[in-house]
Amino acid sequence: MTQSDQLNGQLAPSIEVQNLSYAFPDGSSGLRDLALSLPPGSRTLLIGANGAGKTTLLRLLSGKRMSPSGTVSIAGVDPFKDGLEGVTYLGLEWVLNPIVRTDMGVVELLASVGGNYYTERRDQLVSILDIDTTWRMHAVSDGERRRVQLAMGLLRPWRILLLDEITVDLDLLSRSNFLQFLKQETETRPCTIVYATHILDNLAAWPTHLVHMSLGKVKKWGSMEDFNANSSDAGSTGNSKLGDIVLQWLKEDLQERGPRNGQGNQDKSYPNLEGQGGYGHEGNKS
Repeated sequence: MTQSDQLNGQLAPSIEVQNLSYAFPDGSSGLRDLALSLPPGSRTLLIGANGAGKTTLLRLLSGKRMSPSGTVSIAGVDPFKDGLEGVTYLGLEWVLNPIVRTDMGVVELLASVGGNYYTERRDQLVSILDIDTTWRMHAVSDGERRRVQLAMGLLRPWRILLLDEITVDLDLLSRSNFLQFLKQETETRPCTIVYATHILDNLAAWPTHLVHMSLGKVKKWGSMEDFNANSSDAGSTGNSKLGDIVLQWLKEDLQERGPRNGQGNQDKSYPNLEGQGGYGHEGNKS
């Protein structure tokens, strides 16, 4: 694999992060000394408690925020400085936009992002997400708006997909169908996915890689095999092996962080807000 093959779309793009630290405009720390490497075609779950820095990392990977030079590389290029076609970031903000609560139709919205060109893909997403094309956006639920958002965001073929808690409003069946669609995408064309979520139902067989974040740092990262997380058998908690691993990670993070009122062992110089971290172990590949 060469950088040229990734850039021209012949191969799925890789994601490389090294020595990434990020501070917000007010001076508070968001991320500290991150390092990870995600291979082409991977489907990565980004795991961490609220405030771990997951959203900040996804926005830096997408180029929505500027990362320090030489710290983030998508398919061999800086996504902010150089730009990269085919990077799609979907977060929770869109459904809160007052524009999508006005009297607008699904057909018009999908057409505005290429629905009349990518007709086969449009129809596939409408079916998978169980969208009624007669919906008017002012008269539907947040969950139904979320389905329309996903269809709009995924309509144009993407190469890197960054998802930030985007399935929180979906019912179990819609979410299952959506995740199966994403899995099929990575298996049939050159693309790579990073998905931050707290909802692990029916995810045991979906990811190829895991990234564990805590207090602004990557504590662990690697393949599902590295973590021995492939088994879907229920453990003592009733979760899959993946669920048990994530539950243990979050318990350890809570013990390390201490109470949110600051009485524990948290480093006071790093407020525990989303995207504003504290300390953790060096990121490593198991």
